[in-house]
Amino acid sequence: MNKYVIETDKLNKYYGEKHALKNLSIKVKAGKTTAIVGSNGAGKSTLFKILLGVLAPSDGTATVLGMPTNFLSPKIRGDIGFVNEEHSLPFWMPVGKLVTIHKALYVNWNDAVYNDVVAFFNVAKTQRISELSRGERAGVNLAMALAQQPKLLLLDEPTLGLDVVAKRAFLEALISIQNLSSCGIVYCSHSMDEVERVADDLLIMEKGALRFHSTPDEFVERVSAWMVDFEEKMPNKENFPGLLNINRIDDSYQLVVLDQNDSYKEHLLEHGASNVFKIPVNLDKAINSILAQNHASKAL
Repeated sequence: MNKYVIETDKLNKYYGEKHALKNLSIKVKAGKTTAIVGSNGAGKSTLFKILLGVLAPSDGTATVLGMPTNFLSPKIRGDIGFVNEEHSLPFWMPVGKLVTIHKALYVNWNDAVYNDVVAFFNVAKTQRISELSRGERAGVNLAMALAQQPKLLLLDEPTLGLDVVAKRAFLEALISIQNLSSCGIVYCSHSMDEVERVADDLLIMEKGALRFHSTPDEFVERVSAWMVDFEEKMPNKENFPGLLNINRIDDSYQLVVLDQNDSYKEHLLEHGASNVFKIPVNLDKAINSILAQNHASKAL
């Protein structure tokens, strides 16, 4: 089996004059969960549509399970599971009937997997879809996607709009399958607590381009935050290498920087800072500082 379930090379997508994906080159490993994060307009939805064969690249290449996305065969399509935030299902249909239809479509369907996952959501086969909460519909969608035993599972904001209980059930169901499955999972989310729980790898996209690709822990190690005071006017931002973000907190400043080691303290002192101390940075803080850096800048 190919080591990678997704490979793109200099992938571009244009919508008229808009450059939605920009020379995107990524590799997603089989048997791993890769989180994709980015602000609205980062190109995540466009990437998913290309991976599913709904859109064709403008140029460059994209392959899924070793096959170009322009030419996905029925077999390869059956090896791809997909769950998005809408969880739209036929409201009039009983859950059991819906599962029977799906079961007939996938040669590798596994009843045990479906039952194990849907058990997290307390859904009965006799219930109509219209009787389910949004969280329960999400659970049925996830259970069906996993029961087809995909080699690639694409999850596009699957917990958006779910309450705390439903979100916890969704993540616990996914994690329980992660430990048993060799399929590659791509998890797109704005929620960093979810990313921390499920992700082995992290892709950060911005304005259609790839900015970072590493493990979450490796990425957080690259970002540091410093609390400082300035007795006089704060120097220009250009005096602070790697600066991502500045926040004023009462009479102090919090500086978030990229790729700076502990010697940064001396640099701050040399530029008029006092009461300098380093503070911990979590994944949420690190990612949001990166995305905030150019959020208001002009399109690339």
